[in-house]
Amino acid sequence: MRTAIDEASRLGLEGLTVGSLAQHLGMSKAGLIGPFGSRERLLETALEQAGVVFRAAVLEPLADVPPGRRRLEQLITLWVDYLADCPFPGGCFVTAASSELDGRPGALHDRLQGIVVSWRKVLIAEVVAAQPEMPGPHRPPEEVVTTLIGLSMAANQEIQLLEDPSAATRARKAMRNAAGLDR
Repeated sequence: MRTAIDEASRLGLEGLTVGSLAQHLGMSKAGLIGPFGSRERLLETALEQAGVVFRAAVLEPLADVPPGRRRLEQLITLWVDYLADCPFPGGCFVTAASSELDGRPGALHDRLQGIVVSWRKVLIAEVVAAQPEMPGPHRPPEEVVTTLIGLSMAANQEIQLLEDPSAATRARKAMRNAAGLDR
């Protein structure tokens, strides 16, 4: 599965072929697809596993931090750290998949949509919990989350495509500002 995720990170989900993956792994196509039943299910599993890796890097370290300003600060730091030192060769898997699948209907699109909606809900809850600890006025949490996600996507592009070594520092500062943490 890790090889499938890495290859999909580089080539895109649609660019990942069963033949090339089987050849890379030294397996038969049937042996590769067998546990999944179909290429589509293999790709859905890769998408789900990429989410597991993200949650392990960004959310699990926050398990003992109570909701509030400090937790939101740490979440942003971990999120940008994940982007800057991404475990996937092509950068943030969900960002890449979002660009690839946003206008395509189907099961992969629907699964990705569920992952993004779930992440947005987590972020909204974090912003809602942090805002009472910060001086106001506050922007609506949904607006803050849209800005944070947009900044993370821009940071991923600057880190991956532009290979800009200062992108993570700028992203961290911009995201803290957008969240209202630097007032």
